[in-house]
Amino acid sequence: MALPLLNYAPASQNTRVAGFTVGSDNTPRIYTTANLLSGSELDDLIEAAYRQIFFHAFAADREKFLESQLRSGNISVRQFVRGLVLSNTYRSSFYEKNSNYRFVEQTVQRVLGRDVYSEREKITWSIVVATKGIEGFIDALLNSEEYLEAFGDDTLPYQRRRILPSQAVGEVPFNLKSPRYDAYYRAQLGFPQLIWQNSVRSYVVTDRKPQTGDPALFLNMARSISTAPANSIPVSAQNLDYERLVPRR
Repeated sequence: MALPLLNYAPASQNTRVAGFTVGSDNTPRIYTTANLLSGSELDDLIEAAYRQIFFHAFAADREKFLESQLRSGNISVRQFVRGLVLSNTYRSSFYEKNSNYRFVEQTVQRVLGRDVYSEREKITWSIVVATKGIEGFIDALLNSEEYLEAFGDDTLPYQRRRILPSQAVGEVPFNLKSPRYDAYYRAQLGFPQLIWQNSVRSYVVTDRKPQTGDPALFLNMARSISTAPANSIPVSAQNLDYERLVPRR
């Protein structure tokens, strides 16, 4: 018997009220395929999708097959996002390195473009992860009324409500507020490093190190040589006996 989805309410009623904001540098750029896109604009959408889901994708993390399907029009942006969230990179980076509660929080941020409302919402989606698995959880988010109303099939998810009224600074980006690894796994991986070395070692580039025969290697030896004159009594030229100094044959 499948467990029903728990009910959860927004933390504030303002979260579901359409806001009126003036555009600025903090205004997110909306990528959509509703209009015909050129090749370069589609490339920008794909790169923005990687930033939204992975924050940064290396060459080995890119999903070439999904990219080709999106370029050819065989899948929508929503299906492309689904493929990225269900990829091995996202699974190993977010699901296997975190608890279900933290995994739910990070996925809601990236897929729905907002923070979780409360701990009850975390528990609600964690039950879905435990009963239906990752794929069932992702499908529930992408098929939810909230996602379809906010983004639909053609719009790439973005961080909504980035600009807050009566505040000089908007919300912190999700990738900075919620790191990829939990505190336990950050400690296992050895970062951040809190060990301070007493002696600071200087690094010299290899091609700048003095080679054999370089005068710089003899600098310390040259400095150790004393240049002070020898202690001798000065002798006047008038006091010298030249006849005795000349050797006899």
